[in-house]
Amino acid sequence: MEKFDARLEMERLKDTMRDRAGKIPKVPVISVVIGASIVVFILTICVLTLVGQHHRKDIGVGRRRAHHTDPQLAQSILLTKLARNNAVLEPPEPSLSDIFISVKTSKKFHKSRLGVVLATWFNQARSSTFFFTDEADPETKELAGGHLVETKCASDHSRQALCCKMQAELELFLQSDKSWFCHFDDDQYVNVAALESKLRQFDERKDWYLGKPSIGKPLDILDRDDPDTQKRVSFWFATGGAGFCLSKSLTEKMRRLASQGRFTEVGDRMRLPDDVTMGYVVEALAKVPLTKVDGFSEEEDPTCFLTLHCHLNLHLSQCQTLRRR
Repeated sequence: MEKFDARLEMERLKDTMRDRAGKIPKVPVISVVIGASIVVFILTICVLTLVGQHHRKDIGVGRRRAHHTDPQLAQSILLTKLARNNAVLEPPEPSLSDIFISVKTSKKFHKSRLGVVLATWFNQARSSTFFFTDEADPETKELAGGHLVETKCASDHSRQALCCKMQAELELFLQSDKSWFCHFDDDQYVNVAALESKLRQFDERKDWYLGKPSIGKPLDILDRDDPDTQKRVSFWFATGGAGFCLSKSLTEKMRRLASQGRFTEVGDRMRLPDDVTMGYVVEALAKVPLTKVDGFSEEEDPTCFLTLHCHLNLHLSQCQTLRRR
Protein backbone atom coordinates (compact mmCIF):
# COMPACT_ATOMS: atom_id res chain seq x y z
CA MET A 1 0.00 0.00 0.00
CA GLU A 2 1.18 3.42 -1.02
CA LYS A 3 2.04 5.55 1.98
CA PHE A 4 -0.24 8.60 2.48
CA ASP A 5 1.62 11.77 1.81
CA ALA A 6 -0.29 14.79 3.08
CA ARG A 7 1.79 17.32 1.25
CA LEU A 8 1.33 15.47 -2.02
CA GLU A 9 -2.43 15.33 -1.50
CA MET A 10 -2.58 19.08 -0.88
CA GLU A 11 -0.78 19.73 -4.15
CA ARG A 12 -3.27 17.50 -6.01
CA LEU A 13 -6.25 19.37 -4.41
CA LYS A 14 -4.82 22.70 -5.49
CA ASP A 15 -4.36 21.45 -9.03
CA THR A 16 -7.98 20.23 -9.10
CA MET A 17 -9.31 23.62 -7.86
CA ARG A 18 -7.29 25.45 -10.50
CA ASP A 19 -8.74 23.26 -13.24
CA ARG A 20 -12.34 23.91 -12.05
CA ALA A 21 -11.77 27.67 -11.72
CA GLY A 22 -10.56 27.79 -15.28
CA LYS A 23 -13.87 26.31 -16.48
CA ILE A 24 -16.16 29.08 -14.78
CA PRO A 25 -16.99 31.89 -17.28
CA LYS A 26 -15.88 35.36 -16.32
CA VAL A 27 -18.65 38.00 -15.71
CA PRO A 28 -17.99 41.45 -17.21
CA VAL A 29 -17.36 44.18 -14.64
CA ILE A 30 -20.05 46.46 -16.18
CA SER A 31 -22.74 43.82 -15.52
CA VAL A 32 -21.73 43.61 -11.92
CA VAL A 33 -21.98 47.38 -11.50
CA ILE A 34 -25.44 47.59 -13.14
CA GLY A 35 -26.77 44.76 -11.02
CA ALA A 36 -25.47 46.28 -7.85
CA SER A 37 -27.08 49.66 -8.78
CA ILE A 38 -30.48 48.07 -9.35
CA VAL A 39 -30.31 46.31 -6.00
CA VAL A 40 -29.41 49.56 -4.22
CA PHE A 41 -32.27 51.47 -5.99
CA ILE A 42 -34.87 48.84 -5.02
CA LEU A 43 -33.68 48.82 -1.43
CA THR A 44 -33.88 52.66 -1.30
CA ILE A 45 -37.49 52.66 -2.58
CA CYS A 46 -38.51 50.09 0.01
CA VAL A 47 -36.92 52.03 2.85
CA LEU A 48 -38.58 55.34 1.83
CA THR A 49 -42.00 53.67 1.49
CA LEU A 50 -41.76 52.16 4.95
CA VAL A 51 -40.71 55.51 6.46
CA GLY A 52 -43.57 57.37 4.73
CA GLN A 53 -46.17 54.89 5.95
CA HIS A 54 -44.85 55.15 9.49
CA HIS A 55 -44.97 58.98 9.33
CA ARG A 56 -48.60 59.00 8.09
CA LYS A 57 -49.59 56.68 10.87
CA ASP A 58 -48.05 59.03 13.40
CA ILE A 59 -49.93 62.00 11.92
CA GLY A 60 -53.19 60.08 11.88
CA VAL A 61 -52.76 59.15 15.49
CA GLY A 62 -51.97 62.74 16.33
CA ARG A 63 -55.15 63.95 14.63
CA ARG A 64 -57.27 61.35 16.35
CA ARG A 65 -55.81 62.33 19.66
CA ALA A 66 -56.52 66.05 19.10
CA HIS A 67 -60.10 65.29 18.09
CA HIS A 68 -61.07 62.62 20.54
CA THR A 69 -58.84 62.80 23.57
CA ASP A 70 -59.40 66.49 24.46
CA PRO A 71 -62.96 66.68 25.90
CA GLN A 72 -62.55 70.27 27.04
CA LEU A 73 -61.76 71.45 23.51
CA ALA A 74 -64.67 69.49 22.05
CA GLN A 75 -67.04 70.87 24.66
CA SER A 76 -65.82 74.41 24.01
CA ILE A 77 -66.51 74.09 20.26
CA LEU A 78 -69.95 72.61 20.92
CA LEU A 79 -70.93 75.39 23.33
CA THR A 80 -69.74 78.03 20.88
CA LYS A 81 -71.94 76.58 18.13
CA LEU A 82 -74.93 76.36 20.43
CA ALA A 83 -74.44 79.93 21.56
CA ARG A 84 -74.35 81.14 17.97
CA ASN A 85 -77.46 79.18 17.01
CA ASN A 86 -79.44 80.36 20.04
CA ALA A 87 -78.18 83.94 20.16
CA VAL A 88 -80.89 86.58 20.52
CA LEU A 89 -80.23 89.56 18.29
CA GLU A 90 -80.44 92.75 20.26
CA PRO A 91 -82.49 95.51 18.60
CA PRO A 92 -80.31 98.24 17.13
CA GLU A 93 -80.28 101.42 19.16
CA PRO A 94 -81.51 104.32 17.04
CA SER A 95 -79.42 107.43 16.73
CA LEU A 96 -80.60 110.86 15.66
CA SER A 97 -79.64 110.05 12.07
CA ASP A 98 -82.24 107.23 12.13
CA ILE A 99 -85.12 109.58 12.99
CA PHE A 100 -87.17 111.53 10.45
CA ILE A 101 -88.65 114.56 12.23
CA SER A 102 -91.51 116.03 10.24
CA VAL A 103 -92.97 119.43 11.11
CA LYS A 104 -96.21 120.69 9.59
CA THR A 105 -96.40 124.45 9.09
CA SER A 106 -97.88 127.17 6.88
CA LYS A 107 -96.48 130.25 5.13
CA LYS A 108 -98.31 132.55 7.52
CA PHE A 109 -96.41 130.98 10.45
CA HIS A 110 -92.90 131.06 8.96
CA LYS A 111 -91.91 134.16 10.94
CA SER A 112 -93.86 133.79 14.16
CA ARG A 113 -93.57 130.03 14.79
CA LEU A 114 -90.97 128.60 12.47
CA GLY A 115 -88.50 131.38 13.20
CA VAL A 116 -88.38 130.39 16.86
CA VAL A 117 -88.05 126.69 16.00
CA LEU A 118 -85.15 127.44 13.66
CA ALA A 119 -83.41 129.40 16.42
CA THR A 120 -83.79 126.70 19.08
CA TRP A 121 -84.24 122.92 18.88
CA PHE A 122 -83.84 122.67 15.08
CA ASN A 123 -80.11 123.32 15.49
CA GLN A 124 -79.80 120.05 17.39
CA ALA A 125 -81.39 118.02 14.58
CA ARG A 126 -80.72 119.93 11.36
CA SER A 127 -80.10 116.91 9.13
CA SER A 128 -83.10 114.98 10.51
CA THR A 129 -85.81 117.69 10.46
CA PHE A 130 -88.02 118.64 7.51
CA PHE A 131 -90.70 121.36 7.37
CA PHE A 132 -93.78 120.90 5.19
CA THR A 133 -95.47 124.10 4.12
CA ASP A 134 -97.92 125.40 1.51
CA GLU A 135 -95.96 128.18 -0.17
CA ALA A 136 -92.40 128.80 -1.30
CA ASP A 137 -90.20 130.95 0.95
CA PRO A 138 -86.55 131.16 -0.22
CA GLU A 139 -85.38 132.97 2.91
CA THR A 140 -86.85 130.45 5.34
CA LYS A 141 -85.68 127.58 3.14
CA GLU A 142 -82.11 128.84 3.37
CA LEU A 143 -82.36 129.14 7.14
CA ALA A 144 -83.71 125.57 7.25
CA GLY A 145 -80.72 124.26 5.31
CA GLY A 146 -82.91 123.46 2.31
CA HIS A 147 -85.29 121.34 4.39
CA LEU A 148 -88.41 123.39 3.66
CA VAL A 149 -90.74 121.29 1.48
CA GLU A 150 -93.38 123.11 -0.58
CA THR A 151 -96.34 120.75 -0.81
CA LYS A 152 -98.80 122.65 -3.07
CA CYS A 153 -101.45 121.95 -0.43
CA ALA A 154 -104.03 124.56 0.55
CA SER A 155 -103.00 127.07 3.22
CA ASP A 156 -106.17 126.75 5.30
CA HIS A 157 -106.74 124.46 8.27
CA SER A 158 -109.28 122.22 6.57
CA ARG A 159 -109.08 118.44 6.94
CA GLN A 160 -108.26 118.20 3.22
CA ALA A 161 -105.28 120.55 3.60
CA LEU A 162 -104.06 118.77 6.71
CA CYS A 163 -104.28 115.32 5.11
CA CYS A 164 -102.55 116.68 2.01
CA LYS A 165 -99.51 117.74 4.04
CA MET A 166 -99.47 114.49 6.01
CA GLN A 167 -99.47 112.63 2.70
CA ALA A 168 -96.39 114.59 1.61
CA GLU A 169 -94.66 113.85 4.92
CA LEU A 170 -95.24 110.11 4.58
CA GLU A 171 -94.10 110.00 0.96
CA LEU A 172 -90.77 111.69 1.72
CA PHE A 173 -90.15 109.43 4.70
CA LEU A 174 -90.85 106.29 2.66
CA GLN A 175 -88.20 107.43 0.19
CA SER A 176 -85.62 107.68 2.98
CA ASP A 177 -83.65 104.97 4.77
CA LYS A 178 -84.54 106.24 8.24
CA SER A 179 -86.05 104.01 10.93
CA TRP A 180 -88.59 106.28 12.63
CA PHE A 181 -91.19 108.73 11.33
CA CYS A 182 -92.06 111.37 13.95
CA HIS A 183 -94.64 114.06 13.21
CA PHE A 184 -94.95 117.37 15.08
CA ASP A 185 -96.69 120.71 14.60
CA ASP A 186 -94.83 124.01 14.34
CA ASP A 187 -96.06 125.17 17.76
CA GLN A 188 -94.31 122.32 19.58
CA TYR A 189 -90.89 122.32 21.19
CA VAL A 190 -89.14 119.02 20.45
CA ASN A 191 -86.72 117.86 23.12
CA VAL A 192 -84.41 116.09 20.68
CA ALA A 193 -82.33 114.25 23.29
CA ALA A 194 -85.45 113.00 25.09
CA LEU A 195 -87.01 111.83 21.81
CA GLU A 196 -83.89 109.91 20.88
CA SER A 197 -83.73 108.35 24.34
CA LYS A 198 -87.41 107.36 24.25
CA LEU A 199 -87.13 105.63 20.87
CA ARG A 200 -84.23 103.53 22.16
CA GLN A 201 -86.81 101.65 24.21
CA PHE A 202 -88.51 100.32 21.05
CA ASP A 203 -87.40 98.14 18.15
CA GLU A 204 -88.10 99.75 14.77
CA ARG A 205 -88.16 96.26 13.22
CA LYS A 206 -91.50 95.74 14.97
CA ASP A 207 -94.79 97.58 14.49
CA TRP A 208 -95.00 100.62 16.76
CA TYR A 209 -97.51 103.47 16.81
CA LEU A 210 -96.37 105.74 19.65
CA GLY A 211 -98.21 108.79 20.89
CA LYS A 212 -100.69 110.38 23.22
CA PRO A 213 -104.47 110.26 22.72
CA SER A 214 -106.42 113.47 23.23
CA ILE A 215 -109.60 111.70 24.33
CA GLY A 216 -110.24 109.27 27.17
CA LYS A 217 -111.73 106.46 25.09
CA PRO A 218 -111.49 105.11 21.52
CA LEU A 219 -113.21 107.13 18.81
CA ASP A 220 -116.38 105.39 17.60
CA ILE A 221 -117.64 106.42 14.15
CA LEU A 222 -119.63 105.12 11.21
CA ASP A 223 -117.44 103.02 8.92
CA ARG A 224 -117.86 104.85 5.62
CA ASP A 225 -115.82 102.16 3.90
CA ASP A 226 -118.91 99.96 4.32
CA PRO A 227 -121.91 102.37 4.31
CA ASP A 228 -124.50 99.77 3.30
CA THR A 229 -124.22 97.81 6.54
CA GLN A 230 -124.15 100.89 8.79
CA LYS A 231 -121.28 99.21 10.62
CA ARG A 232 -119.36 101.24 13.16
CA VAL A 233 -115.63 101.23 13.80
CA SER A 234 -113.76 102.07 17.00
CA PHE A 235 -110.09 103.04 17.25
CA TRP A 236 -107.54 105.11 19.16
CA PHE A 237 -105.54 107.88 17.54
CA ALA A 238 -102.54 109.88 18.71
CA THR A 239 -103.19 113.60 18.58
CA GLY A 240 -100.99 115.56 16.20
CA GLY A 241 -100.92 118.36 18.76
CA ALA A 242 -98.67 116.23 20.97
CA GLY A 243 -96.77 114.48 18.20
CA PHE A 244 -96.47 110.78 17.36
CA CYS A 245 -93.96 108.30 15.92
CA LEU A 246 -94.27 105.31 13.60
CA SER A 247 -91.66 102.57 13.23
CA LYS A 248 -90.17 101.62 9.87
CA SER A 249 -91.78 98.20 10.04
CA LEU A 250 -95.23 99.75 10.46
CA THR A 251 -94.82 102.28 7.66
CA GLU A 252 -93.79 99.51 5.28
CA LYS A 253 -97.08 97.76 6.02
CA MET A 254 -98.86 101.06 5.41
CA ARG A 255 -97.50 101.46 1.87
CA ARG A 256 -100.47 99.75 0.23
CA LEU A 257 -102.87 101.59 2.53
CA ALA A 258 -101.52 105.13 2.62
CA SER A 259 -98.83 105.78 -0.02
CA GLN A 260 -99.23 107.42 -3.44
CA GLY A 261 -102.23 109.52 -2.47
CA ARG A 262 -104.14 106.78 -0.63
CA PHE A 263 -103.84 108.53 2.75
CA THR A 264 -105.65 111.60 1.39
CA GLU A 265 -108.28 109.38 -0.21
CA VAL A 266 -108.97 107.64 3.10
CA GLY A 267 -109.26 111.00 4.87
CA ASP A 268 -111.73 112.27 2.30
CA ARG A 269 -113.79 109.10 2.36
CA MET A 270 -113.90 108.91 6.15
CA ARG A 271 -114.18 112.73 6.49
CA LEU A 272 -111.42 112.86 9.08
CA PRO A 273 -108.51 115.27 9.77
CA ASP A 274 -104.92 114.13 9.42
CA ASP A 275 -104.13 112.74 12.88
CA VAL A 276 -107.49 110.94 13.14
CA THR A 277 -107.02 109.52 9.65
CA MET A 278 -103.63 108.23 10.75
CA GLY A 279 -105.24 106.45 13.71
CA TYR A 280 -107.84 104.89 11.44
CA VAL A 281 -105.25 103.67 8.93
CA VAL A 282 -102.95 102.24 11.63
CA GLU A 283 -105.47 100.74 14.07
CA ALA A 284 -108.50 99.89 11.92
CA LEU A 285 -106.77 98.96 8.65
CA ALA A 286 -103.23 97.88 9.56
CA LYS A 287 -104.44 96.36 12.87
CA VAL A 288 -101.61 97.86 14.94
CA PRO A 289 -102.67 99.31 18.33
CA LEU A 290 -101.62 102.68 19.66
CA THR A 291 -98.99 102.50 22.38
CA LYS A 292 -99.54 105.35 24.79
CA VAL A 293 -96.24 106.99 25.63
CA ASP A 294 -95.51 109.64 28.24
CA GLY A 295 -93.41 112.51 27.01
CA PHE A 296 -95.47 113.73 24.06
CA SER A 297 -96.87 117.08 25.19
CA GLU A 298 -99.69 119.25 23.89
CA GLU A 299 -99.02 122.40 21.90
CA GLU A 300 -96.95 125.04 23.61
CA ASP A 301 -96.44 128.78 23.35
CA PRO A 302 -93.61 129.38 20.83
CA THR A 303 -92.70 132.64 22.60
CA CYS A 304 -91.50 130.51 25.52
CA PHE A 305 -89.34 128.22 23.38
CA LEU A 306 -86.10 130.12 24.00
CA THR A 307 -86.59 130.01 27.78
CA LEU A 308 -87.33 126.28 27.65
CA HIS A 309 -84.46 125.67 25.26
CA CYS A 310 -81.98 127.40 27.55
CA HIS A 311 -83.34 125.60 30.59
CA LEU A 312 -82.43 122.33 28.86
CA ASN A 313 -79.17 123.58 27.33
CA LEU A 314 -77.40 125.88 29.75
CA HIS A 315 -74.07 125.30 28.01
CA LEU A 316 -75.11 127.10 24.80
CA SER A 317 -73.60 130.53 24.23
CA GLN A 318 -76.98 132.08 23.39
CA CYS A 319 -78.29 130.83 26.73
CA GLN A 320 -75.34 132.18 28.71
CA THR A 321 -75.97 135.60 27.16
CA LEU A 322 -79.62 135.36 28.12
CA ARG A 323 -78.73 134.56 31.75
CA ARG A 324 -76.48 137.63 32.05
CA ARG A 325 -79.33 139.94 31.11
